[in-house]
Amino acid sequence: MARASSGLAYPERFYAAASYAGFDGSPNSNNKDIGSRFSNDVALILYALYQQATIGPCNVPKPSSWSPVEQGKWKSWQQLGNMVSTEAMRLFVKILEEEEPGWYSRASNSVFEPVVDVQMNTISTENGSLMETQDKDVVSEGLGSVVVYDQWISPPITGQHPKARYEHGAAVVQDKMYIHGGNHNGRYLSDLHVLDLRSWTWSKVEAKIASESVESPAPVNIDPCAGHSLIPWENKLLSIAGHSKDPSETIQVKAFDLQTGTWSLLKTYGKAPASRGGQSVTLVGTTLVIFGGQDAKRTLLNDLHILDLETMTWDEIDAVGVPPSARSDHAAAVHAERYLLIFGGGSHATCFNDLHVLDLQAMEWSRPTQQCEIPSPRAGHAAVTVGENWFIIGGGDNKSGASETIVLNMSTLVWSVVTSVEGRVPLASEGLSLVVGSFNGEDMLISFGGYNGRYNSEVNVLKPSHKSTLQSKMLETPVPDSVSAVHNTTNPTRDLESEFEAGQEGKIREIVVDNVDREPTKSKGEENSERILATLKAEKEELESLLNKEKLQSLQLKQELAEAEARNSDLHKELQSVRSQLATEQSRCFKLEVDVAELRQKLQTMETLQKELELLQRQKAASEQAALNAKQRQGSGGVWGWLAGSPQDADDA
Repeated sequence: MARASSGLAYPERFYAAASYAGFDGSPNSNNKDIGSRFSNDVALILYALYQQATIGPCNVPKPSSWSPVEQGKWKSWQQLGNMVSTEAMRLFVKILEEEEPGWYSRASNSVFEPVVDVQMNTISTENGSLMETQDKDVVSEGLGSVVVYDQWISPPITGQHPKARYEHGAAVVQDKMYIHGGNHNGRYLSDLHVLDLRSWTWSKVEAKIASESVESPAPVNIDPCAGHSLIPWENKLLSIAGHSKDPSETIQVKAFDLQTGTWSLLKTYGKAPASRGGQSVTLVGTTLVIFGGQDAKRTLLNDLHILDLETMTWDEIDAVGVPPSARSDHAAAVHAERYLLIFGGGSHATCFNDLHVLDLQAMEWSRPTQQCEIPSPRAGHAAVTVGENWFIIGGGDNKSGASETIVLNMSTLVWSVVTSVEGRVPLASEGLSLVVGSFNGEDMLISFGGYNGRYNSEVNVLKPSHKSTLQSKMLETPVPDSVSAVHNTTNPTRDLESEFEAGQEGKIREIVVDNVDREPTKSKGEENSERILATLKAEKEELESLLNKEKLQSLQLKQELAEAEARNSDLHKELQSVRSQLATEQSRCFKLEVDVAELRQKLQTMETLQKELELLQRQKAASEQAALNAKQRQGSGGVWGWLAGSPQDADDA
């Protein structure tokens, strides 16, 4: 049994803090007493958070009185927007602890409930000592356990635990985490287990195997595998790629139907990538983006493929730019549904800590500059995104495991460390899994398994603090103007909005403070507020100037587009005219070709007649010659006969 450091769970802790600070819940709270205990800006922030936690978003009209106090109170409350009640409670207590760290011990015992002992499992080090939790924000989950912010804990798990493993697949569907396959003592696994995230109970799924697939009539064979990826899609779990004892030539896509509890092999089209394991598979809209990995011959890969889940068609992508070097066991994430981030991974000889970004619209690789302290090289780590924050745990460099839980803001590319563990614990393992679930509207990071000299089957949970808290912590580090980060250029005012959101917990408020019971001289808090206000106004003016420039440029582009469309219309008309002329010429050419064909036919007929005429002329000449010869012979025979006294003459006599 461990004693909760903060004594009370929410919301009791908030009400105790509010009572201690002087907020009794009535409209006639003693503002003078609050103003005497806190600076003006802190008093206004506490008031706004109390109203937000107990009433909700500010829906009251702006006060018509000229009192600067009432104006400041309304403005502070109104600027909290739609912040949820639980977050307002947590920020109220956190600000009170920053102003008066010992408020709980100094408070009246009659205000609080007795401090109770709660069961809390903490991460133990190698020598068995307990790791101290530093964050005092303790939230009861109603499950007999306590979860602290930004610290790993082991919740009480019941049920049939899965076999220890690493390089398995993990995915969350609704309130359940599914574990599939993996490697245990060099043997590939094919079992499927589910962890209920509400009762923290393990159970084994008795999966059936379809005799044949609808998409593929051949018998289905679901081989044990490791190094694969498990992706939730519609009402199925997709198992992509992975190493197996008898690997296929190309990547196979297996599907587990969550309704029927049946495995099937999906038929794909196009040129499927070579079989592999240790790749990254990222769901982007309705497509899967596959990068890298290691094939069955231990050849490292850095190819890029996309699988359209609607048509089940593969497409190999030849992106421009310099791609990451060939690697496996890296991490990948998508930001703003456009940018694919690749971090770390390993080759046969070394591990990496480089960051690469692929623009999925331009299909272009780049290597942006990372900010703050770059994490150590690692492979076999696990990662998951929460909003624009990319959490990474575990992994190693073939010498030791990575003990830090790190987070990258994907908009600013700023690294920060969330927490660290000590000793040889599962969180410093390779091949572990990390997924994100939710409970009561709050995100939870859930890790399972891994290998760090021994195979693990432990479940650990971390509840990250509010997203704006992480952003404000990261943005406190000065970032140079040369930051090569991933920007969202569609909304130039987004940076101003994010600065305001990050400033809510950091107490950056646009407030006007004036206490009629105090001297007219400005307090230090007022000066800080005015200075911050001036800075924000200057930044706002600068952003508005940039926005005006963008609008002007957009207007110019629209004009150029209109001119281009006008030119295009003229060219289209000219094209139609040329096409008409071309059609006329083609018609004339066709007629000429017909005339030529007729003339050729007549010419052939004339040639035939000419030949017949020549033949007749030769025959005529031959006939005339024969007649002439005959006549000559006749005349020559009569003279000689007369001279010689031919018998013919005698007969005539």
